[in-house]
Amino acid sequence: MALLTLQQACLAYGHVPLLDHCDFALEPRERVGLIGRNGTGKSSLLRILAELERPDDGLLQRQTGLKTAYVAQEANLDANHTVFEAVAEGLADVRTLLDQYQHPQGDMDLDVLHSRIDALDGWTWEQRVNETLERLHLDANGKVQGLSGGTAKRVALAQALVRQPDVLLLDEPTNHLDLEAIGWLEDLLINFKGSVVVISHDRAFLDAVATRMVELDRGRLNSYPGNFSRYQVLKEEQLAQEAVIQAKADKLLAQEEVWIRKGVEARRTRAQARIERLKHLRAQRAARRDVVGKVRMEVDSGVSSGKLVAELTQVSKAFGEGPQRKEVVRQLTTTVLRGDKIGLIGPNGAGKTTLLKLILGELAPDEGTVRRGTQLQVAYFDQLREQLDLDSTLEDFISPGSEWIEIGGRRTHVKSYLGDFLFSPARAHSPVRSLSGGERNRLLLARLFARPANVLVLDEPTNDLDIETLELLESLLAEYQGTVFLVSHDRRFLDNVVTSTLV
Repeated sequence: MALLTLQQACLAYGHVPLLDHCDFALEPRERVGLIGRNGTGKSSLLRILAELERPDDGLLQRQTGLKTAYVAQEANLDANHTVFEAVAEGLADVRTLLDQYQHPQGDMDLDVLHSRIDALDGWTWEQRVNETLERLHLDANGKVQGLSGGTAKRVALAQALVRQPDVLLLDEPTNHLDLEAIGWLEDLLINFKGSVVVISHDRAFLDAVATRMVELDRGRLNSYPGNFSRYQVLKEEQLAQEAVIQAKADKLLAQEEVWIRKGVEARRTRAQARIERLKHLRAQRAARRDVVGKVRMEVDSGVSSGKLVAELTQVSKAFGEGPQRKEVVRQLTTTVLRGDKIGLIGPNGAGKTTLLKLILGELAPDEGTVRRGTQLQVAYFDQLREQLDLDSTLEDFISPGSEWIEIGGRRTHVKSYLGDFLFSPARAHSPVRSLSGGERNRLLLARLFARPANVLVLDEPTNDLDIETLELLESLLAEYQGTVFLVSHDRRFLDNVVTSTLV
């Protein structure tokens, strides 16, 4: 029997239907990977399942007593709390009951309170918090303020798990996690006794975790048994079948339109039936959900750099003094040549950004030498994030003060260029703050590729990007003639792009 069921759900923002009479059911011990393009409504659907948002229409039914826990994309934690206090917030309802039991007021029925606390296993709440902290390798006395993005994500997961939920609802849980932490999360979910619905664009993660894939596509939910690799096979078959059926329908409609324009005697029974069929064909064509356009990207490689991009000899770098001293790079010797595509891999805080700055001459080494090549034009994806003006329009962000941009010697109107990244002309004058996280990253890529560069530095470019855009970015970088430095924890993306790694 399904743990929760969503029937005929509808949700729209303005005139855009995100959910169009959608049905969904979650079975016990099922791990569902929820995928779809950015802005299609995946996060809204997850919040509806968590009862944090209501659909415009439709019905959500849950088994009596079902416990769900929702973890948002960005951890929403009180910066003044310790890690123990933050995780204990997951048991706020239990602690409230305990406080009422220990400090009764008026005519409270203590027997009823006692039974409710028993049912929630509330007497040992502190033990539960400590066990969860130990399981997730978290320091109970650490302060939330100052936690890295990856550690904050683990605290948010601990806050959810301490409730001992029947259903975990996770929105992009691998964002900010390094490779080791992603592997840990995979093991945790595979061994989780309940059910899981997880939004993710990490294909290797979905292959490891998902038992069923659900795609939100053009307002409808489509279900595919198996993991992501199995979904790819089934989806390709489905699209091929759709194309054949639609081609036949279009051919028949065209024939009938020719017939009706010739003029008919509508009083005849056969003619009336044919006219009704034509109306039906027209209605079907109008209601058809055509596949949405694809992102188109091209990058201006600029002037070719010299053959040598950088040469490091016995380079070392450390920060801090005395016992606090931390050596980030030790006696590194390496050479980077034009056209190399290098993946930088390591745990969060290991010094990947420091190494990049050393290679590009933005930071001086404590020991050793760095020789840089000539004619380097460097474009930084991460710096663009910091430059993102939320009040700027999309058009002004891409091409300030001009309606035209030039890529590889070809002049393009900024609205047309934005269209290549799936932003409609109507949205060109919308403020950046109106975009979702994935759409902002897509806009940053549009800005990055609008500048000539022969060295691309991409720090976590895959965060929040949908799978289709990821695959296109992979092929673009594979064909790019310049040099690429890539920091990413997306294993499939690294495998498909880089030619060597620094670990």
